[in-house]
Amino acid sequence: MANLTEIYEALARKGEITRDPAQVAALPVLEDIRVHLDAAPVRKRGILGGLFHSKPEDVPQGLYLWGGVGRGKSMLMDLFVDSLDARAKRRVHFHAFMQEVHEGMAVARKSGVDDPLGPVAQQIADDVRLFAFDEMQISDITDAMLVGRLFEKLFDAGVVVVTTSNRHPDDLYKDGLNRQLFLPFIELIKEQMVVHELVSPNDYRQDRLAGEQVYFTPASIDARKAIDAIWRDLTGGEAAPLILTVKGRDVVLPAYRNGAARAGFHDLCGAMLGPGDYLTIARNIKLLVLENIPRLSRSNFNEAKRFVTLIDALYEANVRLIASAAAQPEMLYVEGEGSFEFERTASRLREMQDKDWGSE
Repeated sequence: MANLTEIYEALARKGEITRDPAQVAALPVLEDIRVHLDAAPVRKRGILGGLFHSKPEDVPQGLYLWGGVGRGKSMLMDLFVDSLDARAKRRVHFHAFMQEVHEGMAVARKSGVDDPLGPVAQQIADDVRLFAFDEMQISDITDAMLVGRLFEKLFDAGVVVVTTSNRHPDDLYKDGLNRQLFLPFIELIKEQMVVHELVSPNDYRQDRLAGEQVYFTPASIDARKAIDAIWRDLTGGEAAPLILTVKGRDVVLPAYRNGAARAGFHDLCGAMLGPGDYLTIARNIKLLVLENIPRLSRSNFNEAKRFVTLIDALYEANVRLIASAAAQPEMLYVEGEGSFEFERTASRLREMQDKDWGSE
């Protein structure tokens, strides 16, 4: 079987990817993990085999791949996961994973267990040998306090973790509440995973051609008319609200027809919605028209955080986006708390303007 470097170079020769020396430099680390996982014998693993006994000796270090937005981290992860013969593997966005963990713990609490995280970690360790997370970021105090204990259990059970992030581990949950309690998790990452920076001058998302216009700025009357015309073409002018139920609550999209939904920024980001709500929305639509995105700053920080989470959910689900906004993506959130994290969102908004976005 071809190794990852050979697979990568073949794709570059075909023109399916652009060869980047920084990406090539990361491939040997992923190849070492791939070879080890594919060569290791299949065995029953889980919390009982890991937490209460010595850690298996045949478990390789994982990888924490970090670097600027659009450098190809997610592409390399997909290349790696797809190349694995090992069946016990899973690739998931970090937001979606943490939502699953919270839901699993809620179920476990109903059974009366002392530590609801235990059954969740055991199920993961029973199911996978490799967990691949995309876009690790910690911005919530609850997740910050939870993720360290969870990963310690997974590592002790012999689960190999590969993750991407825009930040060095030392900068995770930077300036967060009670961050000192999070520091042991950073040391755990450095102990259990190779920390590799993808140093590339290229942002492949932003370099993509914008294609047909799907992002309108400013959010003017002319933008509204243009979006109205697109909406009529999509729906024939007919639509009705879509009501989704998430944990017993109603999440409403004001207009919906044949997989296309339409809403204003404040409908989705001004309401008290969270990652689970946005993941449910993304799973139930193919296209979203989102209107009147304002400039973002300290004055609407909570709305900005929800917007970032919404775009992550749409991006991961390959949902087509048509939007009107106060400014181009890179100028929506230029200063204040959260502006650094928004660079990734701006890059994704730029990529999602491509005419072929959502076609797969």
